[in-house]
Amino acid sequence: MGVVPVSYFIRNHDSTTMTLTHHGLGPLGCKALAIALVSDMHINTLELADNQIQAEGAKYLLEMMKANLTVHHLVCGDSGWPLDGADCPRRPTPALSACRTCPILVDNVSLKTLKLSGITICHVFLTGNEFTDDDAKYFADALSVIKINSRLKELDLSHNEFRGKGGEHMGQLLANNEGMELLDLSWNHIRMKGAVAFCAGLRVNTCLKHLDLSWNGFGNEGALALGEALKFNNTLVHLNLNNNRITNEGVGMLCRGLEHNDTLQILQLAYNSLTVEGELALLTVVKKASQSALEEIDLCVSFTSGCCRFTSMRPILWVLYVCVNSTNKQNVLVNESFMHLLELTCQEHPGLEVQYGGIGGFIAKKPPKRADPMKVIQDYLDERKLRLWDFFRNIDKDGTMRVPVDDFRRAVQKQSSIPLDRHHIEELIERLDRDRTGMVDYRAVPCMFP
Repeated sequence: MGVVPVSYFIRNHDSTTMTLTHHGLGPLGCKALAIALVSDMHINTLELADNQIQAEGAKYLLEMMKANLTVHHLVCGDSGWPLDGADCPRRPTPALSACRTCPILVDNVSLKTLKLSGITICHVFLTGNEFTDDDAKYFADALSVIKINSRLKELDLSHNEFRGKGGEHMGQLLANNEGMELLDLSWNHIRMKGAVAFCAGLRVNTCLKHLDLSWNGFGNEGALALGEALKFNNTLVHLNLNNNRITNEGVGMLCRGLEHNDTLQILQLAYNSLTVEGELALLTVVKKASQSALEEIDLCVSFTSGCCRFTSMRPILWVLYVCVNSTNKQNVLVNESFMHLLELTCQEHPGLEVQYGGIGGFIAKKPPKRADPMKVIQDYLDERKLRLWDFFRNIDKDGTMRVPVDDFRRAVQKQSSIPLDRHHIEELIERLDRDRTGMVDYRAVPCMFP
């Protein structure tokens, strides 16, 4: 076939995962791969991002997927740049167009995960599938077919160009689909009428568990529609709304749905235009809703401990954004009132964890002076004739004298006999992790006593 053999494939053709990203397969290489995989009985995960397979290679790949019975997870990012003149790239034409891709969803009988995220690094350009509103209709129609709509479990369409109509088609997909459990639509442009139409589909969906809508710009109009959807949806457990232009008013609208929802466990709201007022409204609703299943509320995004974990974020662009916005007001600080309400809320919902940017939000009146947390611990130990090291060694099971902040926080919170509230604990962490390394180092603890 005139194709240089890919040694990695030859060495690993009996493996269950075949990772061929950045191998430069090209159209003919993709053809050779497709021929080899038609009757393959081992590989269930196939990763082909950034291989310049172009439209011709995509055709071979999709024909193979119609016959293959074992590939469950397919990852295809960038498909290649058409060239103009002297190797000058023009606007990319996606090889994996929706009209080519969606037939495999109907004809294939094994695929469970399809990742068509539209961002990949190609030379110095960020390119990808660039699915548009018109393409969204192909996915909605394909995933509404009875014989496949309960089979595909995960669909990643992030970093594409879905807008108003795309939101409508994705809403149609949710309304008709009966099997998808994870949908990633982050980094699209679904907002306003598109957001409202999308939420109408979410309202009647009966299977979706994980939904990523971050970086879309839902705004308050979308938050209102989401609140209405959450009143009726009883399957969603993880909702990512990071960076969606939601204000305190929007959070209030979202809370109307949270009052009635008893399944959502994780809610991410980082990098929205929230202040302490919006955070207090959110906590108040959780405190009053006895049926609430919320276990984690993330109000900040950071690489340091005390803020939410970052997942499925695209490395280069995400790191750039965090560096630029590391001191942005959207990483909201909380105040004394918030900490007090959080303490009361956690009495009603002991499993709740709230990640926030730090303590320092506006306080209407001067708070009463708090006891030094180190002195509280020392008094507790003196009363029981215990040593300081005994306290820390009970937390540090490995004896390294360094403990991850999250582990330290949870361990101290479980010490119900020690009179430390959450404000005390956060102050203690700040003192024991001065450089914000994410590790509590208690080797210098004796020097910290007042």
